[in-house]
Amino acid sequence: MISSLRGPVLEIRLDSLVIGVGGVGMTVMCSPDTISQARVDQEITLFTSLIVREDSLTLFGFANSENREMFEVVQGVSGFGPKLAFTILSSLPADELRTAIGNEDVARLKQTPGVGAKGAQRLVLELKDRIGTPSSGAKRSSSKEAQWQIQVEQGLLGLGWSPRDAQRAITAVIEEGVTDSQATPELLRRALQILAGA
Repeated sequence: MISSLRGPVLEIRLDSLVIGVGGVGMTVMCSPDTISQARVDQEITLFTSLIVREDSLTLFGFANSENREMFEVVQGVSGFGPKLAFTILSSLPADELRTAIGNEDVARLKQTPGVGAKGAQRLVLELKDRIGTPSSGAKRSSSKEAQWQIQVEQGLLGLGWSPRDAQRAITAVIEEGVTDSQATPELLRRALQILAGA
């Protein structure tokens, strides 16, 4: 499984980016927001999910791990394949999608391309009890906050923890209260302590 990529942007396409990784250009499907912020030759980090089919390998990329995780969760709903799940996450970031599902906001879900009334109801029915609603503390409100979370997650993934475990530890660290004075290595150590004690 390819969980994340980091490298320079080689090409910007209508629906994807080509990222240079170890001398190889990897095509990654990305949301319009992510594509609009990308610049050729600038380094980018994407959280990815690889979809394997008999006739294709498709890599979907996300700006953060929450969107990737929700992308994978939505595919568990009957009738929702990777393309539709990706379309939903491109229109509704993970926090907004959680809120819409948690509040049973079928009208908001129906505004997403490809999701009709029945599909919106299935999302609510099958996911409400599984995903809950986002806490304001877990929301990434600043680039500095997002940066330490990305670094801690990459550290945990590099040590062999799963993306789900990494996100659980990061959420627990956030709930303990993160201050600007805390360095990333300190936060990584705390995340490891949380996982080791789980």
